[in-house]
Amino acid sequence: MDQVQEPTQGPVTVSGDEWDTDLETEKAQSLSPAELYLQACRQTGAIPVSSFLNLVEADLNLNHYGVGPQGAKALAIVLQTDNTITHLELEDNNLHAEGARYLMEMLQTNMTIQSINLSNNQLYHEGAEIISKMLLDNYYIKSIKLSGNHFDDSAAKYFADALKGDYVVKELDLSHNMFRVIGGVHLGHMLATNVGIEVLNLSWNNLCAGGAVALSAGLKENSTLKKLQLSWNGFRQVEAESLGQALKHNHTLVLLDLSSNRLDDKAAMLLCKGLATNDTLRVLKLSHNLLTNTGALTLLKTMKNNMESAVEEIDISTVFVNEDFLELLEVVHQRRPALDVRFIIMNSVSRNLSALQIFQKFFEAQNKSVTDFFQALDEDGAKTISTSTFRKAVKEANVPLDQRQLEWLIRKFDKDCTATILYSQFAELS
Repeated sequence: MDQVQEPTQGPVTVSGDEWDTDLETEKAQSLSPAELYLQACRQTGAIPVSSFLNLVEADLNLNHYGVGPQGAKALAIVLQTDNTITHLELEDNNLHAEGARYLMEMLQTNMTIQSINLSNNQLYHEGAEIISKMLLDNYYIKSIKLSGNHFDDSAAKYFADALKGDYVVKELDLSHNMFRVIGGVHLGHMLATNVGIEVLNLSWNNLCAGGAVALSAGLKENSTLKKLQLSWNGFRQVEAESLGQALKHNHTLVLLDLSSNRLDDKAAMLLCKGLATNDTLRVLKLSHNLLTNTGALTLLKTMKNNMESAVEEIDISTVFVNEDFLELLEVVHQRRPALDVRFIIMNSVSRNLSALQIFQKFFEAQNKSVTDFFQALDEDGAKTISTSTFRKAVKEANVPLDQRQLEWLIRKFDKDCTATILYSQFAELS
């Protein structure tokens, strides 16, 4: 941050906990915003930020400048009458509750700013109370980001009380805070009555148990929320069940992020009870949980069976899937080719999946069909052969399959484990 030379015009009067911006009318009209800002910085003892002096856009980005409480006061003096800036970024500036208070008082008169980012400013409980008071009388702020401010459950109550029934705020970021059970209860009650918020970020808290259940109950009643981010919390089976119930009734949510929780295969099954009938959710993020191929299959079967599902993206990018999952995905893609499912495949699975193609092409190269191969082994014309006969014949024919590929192919042909292959069902391979 560069310190700049200040002008010589008369001072801005600042006293105690309030500030007086009643510059002489003629003088105020003759000052540019930059000059007025320098005046305020001189009187408050703040070091001017050069980015403000060079501002030409409606977005004022002062993130990471170390503005501090007095710098916030200087900004507030200028911004209370500004009619140009619509987006104010002040993340990571050591504002503390004092700086937040100056800014909230400024917003009582400023009618242009629509979004404000006060993340990572050590606001704590006192800052939450100050901001919530502004929200009670807010008509212009549509987006407010408050991530990483050490807000606890008591702070959650301030925000919940301020936003019950609110319709102005559209985006609220309370991630990286300290909300637990009670905080979740407060926010759940808010969500049930709020009619404005469309994007809610509660990731990196410790929402679990009754708090998470209450949040889901609020989602069940909510009619405006579109994106809910809950990654890095404590969601397990009980919490997944409550979310599943909410998804049965909610018809607005399009994105649900549950990454990095503690969801296992049973939790996936419980969540799918809601996904089985939901017709609005488009994006589901479940990476970095405890899911296995079993849970992945449950999700995919649910997508297959719900003909009204709107899901376009499923992120299970940390789950190792098996051949049965990939075969089912191929079936699902026939009806929903745009469905994007992210997962991990082990090399052995890829090799096994190639076995059928290798088997088929081997005979094509000899101008033979798979059916010809099976019929040559079927001495009594029963349309069946034993798996042991098949295994021996493949090896004698020198089909280029390793042992694992061969055993997988046998399991594919003998899905009921009867030790018999009904080869007529594979006539389409010919």
